[in-house]
Amino acid sequence: MSTIDTGLTFIRNASQRVSRANGWMGNAFKSWMPTGLYARALLIMIVPMVILQTVVAFVFMERHWNTVTRRLSAAVVQDIASLIDVYKFYPQDKDRAQLRRVGQRLQLVVDFLPAGDLPQPGPKPFFSLLDQTLSVQLGRQIGRPFWIDTVGKSNLVEIRIQLDDAVMRVFAQRSAAYASNSEIFIFWMLGTSSILLIVAVLFLRNQIRPILRLADAAESFGKGREVPNFRPRGAREVRQAAQAFLEMKARVERSIDQRTAMLAGVSHDLRTILTRFKLELALIGDSPEVDGMRKDVDEMSGMLEAYLAFARGDSGEIAQPTDMAMALEELRSDAERNGHTATVTFHGLPVVTVKPASFKRCIANLVSNAARHANTVAITGHRDHRYLTVTVDDDGPGIPVNMREEVFKPFLRLDDARNQDEGGTGLGLAIARDIARSHGGDITLGDSPMGGLRAAVRVPV
Repeated sequence: MSTIDTGLTFIRNASQRVSRANGWMGNAFKSWMPTGLYARALLIMIVPMVILQTVVAFVFMERHWNTVTRRLSAAVVQDIASLIDVYKFYPQDKDRAQLRRVGQRLQLVVDFLPAGDLPQPGPKPFFSLLDQTLSVQLGRQIGRPFWIDTVGKSNLVEIRIQLDDAVMRVFAQRSAAYASNSEIFIFWMLGTSSILLIVAVLFLRNQIRPILRLADAAESFGKGREVPNFRPRGAREVRQAAQAFLEMKARVERSIDQRTAMLAGVSHDLRTILTRFKLELALIGDSPEVDGMRKDVDEMSGMLEAYLAFARGDSGEIAQPTDMAMALEELRSDAERNGHTATVTFHGLPVVTVKPASFKRCIANLVSNAARHANTVAITGHRDHRYLTVTVDDDGPGIPVNMREEVFKPFLRLDDARNQDEGGTGLGLAIARDIARSHGGDITLGDSPMGGLRAAVRVPV
């Protein structure tokens, strides 16, 4: 392997490692990021503001606050050092009256205490910048043992310096040694940021509300429910999305109406022909051949009704609160009247918003399909905060796993398939799934604990 190949291999491996690390960091970042648009938009607004305020505060405190405080503290310590020099080199002032007078001109209150040990160090303030700068300047310019108190009195700073024969006590104004207006700057910064953040939150909530309404309208339409009083609102892009949704909704509804109208016309024409067939057969009289033709005409009528019902779906029906426990009980009674053994169990709040007639027909198709191939049918309903789930179990022969999706195809006729109507149209399960999907749900087939087939309908509530 040449040097170039070795280099290319190294670069390729390095890029793969970088790509894996980038993917891992991206997944870790997504895991703690909020998922909602409102929370993400707030984060986009808050994070830059916090970073900007932090940088501004740091730069101000580091370059202005600290610098000004150091200079003020150095000036106060210089005045104290000058007073100590006067004390040392002007012994004529026995009672230190001139020294006190000079201190007053420097806005310092000077006093002398008998020689002795300095007090123990007092508590340090939370913001110890003044304490630190004074300590540094006293150690640098005076170089004698000292004691300072920046906490005891709010507007004064007490400084004690041990001299050869006394202890010099000095009271200085805090504002003379400390840039006290820095806190005001921080408070103003935090206050204005909070006000701006509140205004931004209120504005953002008004901008997010049309998006949430659009999402609710799309979800309701997906569940087969009406979307009353919905109109485009909000920013231009949100209004465009809402208008596109309304146009899509209108096209879907128009397509369904056109299909229903076309099939209704076809059904009317075919029914007319079948009616003529029945009249002609009635005029012919009774014979074995005529009886067979009557059965064929009746079968064609049933097939026509099934085709029309499949194509029409649940159009025109309005979703409304429905007692599903009562509806399932009616299906059980119908199954028992037809000579089958059926049980019903329901868990949770039974009132669910669905299209009652079509949804009942969906479950009825599953129950009749199970009763046609089994002796016992068990219907179970369960409703939680998100879904309504209805399962239909039987003890029949079931359906092979590889055929459980095929049986939902319209007009499919297989020898062992269980989606055949009495008329042999093969639309029972297809109609049931079409109704379930029009409610925003679906139907799945699986193995039943009773040994046969389980058909599970799950729709959002």
